[in-house]
Amino acid sequence: MRAVIVEEPGGPDSLVVADLPDPEPGPGEVAVRVAAAGVNRADLLQRQGHYPPPPGITDVLGLECSGVVEELGEGVTGLAPGDEVCVLLSGGGYAERVVAPAGQVVPVPVGTSLITAAAIAETYATVWSNVFMLAGLREGDKLLVHGGASGIGTTAIQLAKAFGATVVTTVGSEEKAEVVRRLGADAVVNYREDDFVETCQDLGGVDVVLDIIGGKYLAQNVASLARGGRIVVIGMQGGRKGELNLGALLAKQGSIAATSLRFRPVEEKAAIMAELVEKVWPLIEDGTLGPVVHETVPLSRVADAHRILEESSHVGKVVLDVRA
Repeated sequence: MRAVIVEEPGGPDSLVVADLPDPEPGPGEVAVRVAAAGVNRADLLQRQGHYPPPPGITDVLGLECSGVVEELGEGVTGLAPGDEVCVLLSGGGYAERVVAPAGQVVPVPVGTSLITAAAIAETYATVWSNVFMLAGLREGDKLLVHGGASGIGTTAIQLAKAFGATVVTTVGSEEKAEVVRRLGADAVVNYREDDFVETCQDLGGVDVVLDIIGGKYLAQNVASLARGGRIVVIGMQGGRKGELNLGALLAKQGSIAATSLRFRPVEEKAAIMAELVEKVWPLIEDGTLGPVVHETVPLSRVADAHRILEESSHVGKVVLDVRA
């Protein structure tokens, strides 16, 4: 099979489309013929040598894909060869065939193409597990999302609005601001020009912060909280270290959590995917929300897909067409 690996950590040109043996499913696993794979910032970090896969996981890049079930491992029920599926992965999605635990393989939402479906698993599982399952966002709460035009951001805005929250988000341009307003964002801050803390404080503070920036925004995130607010850090684009004023956090009776979806146990990932199918898939199927796909790139041009993310010129997700 064709698959994308990194022979030496580096820039986009270090990505190599290699010929590798097809993986075979073990007990409790499902083999999927991949149609498309989502491209995520974690893939860029892995390419650079900063985010290696968990022990025992393939070096092939890719944390999500869509495709068609080809083969079932021993003990797998509820799926059949020929089923169109979305797959949440710890690695391996940039390939023509992938193997995953059965709980991380779920039906594609009705009416969704395989290209669009490739942009669902990682982003939706990340937002759902952090904003709703961990931080407990409820109807009437206020959510601050950094990077509102990203794959995570466009997903978080739509999900939060669908469940009755008010959304504040940051973006880097007026063009992106227009997009996130159309997705439902209530307040949009151009971080190059304005202070998101002031916007949040004018609203009485936010209940949840979903942060992909990390250290650079730590103090500002705390200042943006309402009483009892929760910060969930899922990325470090703004650095690994920041100064935390514990007095300010105590005054807010706030909390901070930092999580990574990739390293969670299989059982946790299966529970997240099951909740998505139950509570979110119907909203995708009726058109209430859905993935925003910026561009589809052939697997042979995987380096170009990584360049698009590095330029931050995209809105939503970039998808690799593995069949092209």
